[in-house]
Amino acid sequence: MRVFVGFLFLTAPAIAAEPTVVDLWPGKPPGETKELPPETDATKPTDPPVGGRKIIKLTNVSKPTLAIFRPDKDKDTGASMIICPGGAHVILAYDHEGTEVAEFLAKHGVTGIVLKYRVPARDKDHRWRAAVQDAQRAIRVVRSHADEWKIDPKRVGILGFSAGGETAGLATLMCDKDHYPAVDDADKASARPDFAALIYPAYLVNKEKTGLVEYAKPTKNTPPMFLVYAYDDPVDPRNALYLALAMKDVGVSCELHMYATGGHGYGMRNTGHPVNTWPDRLVDWMKKQGYLKR
Repeated sequence: MRVFVGFLFLTAPAIAAEPTVVDLWPGKPPGETKELPPETDATKPTDPPVGGRKIIKLTNVSKPTLAIFRPDKDKDTGASMIICPGGAHVILAYDHEGTEVAEFLAKHGVTGIVLKYRVPARDKDHRWRAAVQDAQRAIRVVRSHADEWKIDPKRVGILGFSAGGETAGLATLMCDKDHYPAVDDADKASARPDFAALIYPAYLVNKEKTGLVEYAKPTKNTPPMFLVYAYDDPVDPRNALYLALAMKDVGVSCELHMYATGGHGYGMRNTGHPVNTWPDRLVDWMKKQGYLKR
């Protein structure tokens, strides 16, 4: 596994600490059969800003990586969280739903790990497949490096936004199934996250909008979840509502925050709505659940 260290993008806001960047797969990811154009930031000058600033929109990602943001030693709790940016499985909103989240978590003693998963989607019928393969692999890689990275293997969480929320959600809800054949010793580690946070997750509701898609049903083995949505989100707050109800039905802990306004895609930015306080509520939840104990 190749490891290199470096700043990610000159166009991104200043990073508090330089992340370590690790290749996710030792070779080509599973199912890759054709070459994509070079990875690029697809942001256009005409794209509307979020919270007063442009966002990074990565596309043509064929080499998934983990960018690891470590907290200061005196704050480090040992907990970690893998972060899946959104982008409709077309792009990755890499900064405001990725690196900025990792920086926030690091300030609270959590190792924030940004997953740069494959986009655009490879399978038109299962658009989530490559992303979920990458997410499952990420959980295993983090656990397999727990000693080296000073991470508690029993406090590895996953967080995602929109399509990244679907990715994190399915990696959590379908953690009992292997989504790719093992490639090395890292794949001996458990793929079950210890907790999950889904921020305006997409694509979890069936076409009839009567419930969850069949492959996104929680079980008694599903870990605790933290969910955030705005009621006026055009993507549909039922993605969180139905999931919270299903978690209740199987007796697994779930905390849902439903705000009246805020729309979609606010990430870590201040867009002038109470929903922008969700990161503080996440920290409250993690403390109450015991994930931030040293």
